[in-house]
Amino acid sequence: MKPYKFIISGGGTGGHIFPAIAIAKELQLRYQNATFLFIGAIGRMEMLYVPKAGFTIKGIWITGFNRSFRLKNLLFPLKLVISIIQSLFIYLSYRPSFVIGTGGFASGPILWVSSLFKTPYLIQEQNAYAGVTNKLLGKKAEKIAVAYDGMERFFAKEKIVKTGIPIRKELLTIDKKENEAKSFYKLNENKKVLAIIGGSLGAAKINSLIEEKLDFLKELDVQIIWQCGKLYYSKYKKYHNQKENILVYDFITDIDLFYAASDFIISRAGAGAISELTLVGKPLLLIPSPNVAEDHQTHNAKKLADKKAAIFIPECDLDKYFEDEIKRLVTNYSLQQEMKKNLKRLAMPNATKDITDIIDNLLNEK
Repeated sequence: MKPYKFIISGGGTGGHIFPAIAIAKELQLRYQNATFLFIGAIGRMEMLYVPKAGFTIKGIWITGFNRSFRLKNLLFPLKLVISIIQSLFIYLSYRPSFVIGTGGFASGPILWVSSLFKTPYLIQEQNAYAGVTNKLLGKKAEKIAVAYDGMERFFAKEKIVKTGIPIRKELLTIDKKENEAKSFYKLNENKKVLAIIGGSLGAAKINSLIEEKLDFLKELDVQIIWQCGKLYYSKYKKYHNQKENILVYDFITDIDLFYAASDFIISRAGAGAISELTLVGKPLLLIPSPNVAEDHQTHNAKKLADKKAAIFIPECDLDKYFEDEIKRLVTNYSLQQEMKKNLKRLAMPNATKDITDIIDNLLNEK
């Protein structure tokens, strides 16, 4: 039998990229003679992080459609057509056995081309509210791996498998890394740590909020690790002060140590982040981005808040509620314990293995 050839596509943010890499690494363990090709959007972060993980990637010209009108949207139809043509040439030159889409606009063209040639593909839908691309392409998918209940609203029930979202393996052992993490960041072991992360690209609103509330946060007697994002680092790096234990970074590379060092977390509510945060199980304040497709981060945040696993504040309400809610998070021990318990209940640490099992079964059937 010829070695399997996999195409994996998804990108734009770490929430799409890191699950894709996790799936590829698990498949690599199972099929040692298999080959892998990633497809991503030219100029996006996948073009950097996929090669760093040891995989080949090819870029296409696709970009997302901005729902607030902008002139660059006028190019979207042209970019889509060219990206489909590029995907067609990649498909014909590579001839994959199986295709996997982990979301993001980069995955659409290759999944559509694969459907034309009846090549089996799996979609990993990360959000509580499915995007337009996945809803359309889900009709021809063999299976759709989801992270939330109630996804029959968007996909055929017989295709849905609830698996959770693949996570980076290093996060499975963070409970054993607290001392290493505190030492890595040179933190005071006797003071609590507030970790702030606005997604892999940073978040303008969260950054401006933290800048405005920095004195208030100091009054809570917490140490701060703040990932502000590469786009914003030049503006906020001035607040980095090791003596006061305020640590500002553009991007967190050792994400396991970041989570291990933290006692409380402020985060966006992207699906990949939610998957990691449930596993990490640290008391949590979610500030979802309102500027994403189908407002899916708000749906994700509400799911956790409804389970009493997180505090959720919309951006529009931050001025009204942030100080009271972050103080409650940091000082209310019973709330912290309740959150930890409920987050752990929602965690699905076997997602990568479960998705790979699905792919294995589909390959055997074919």
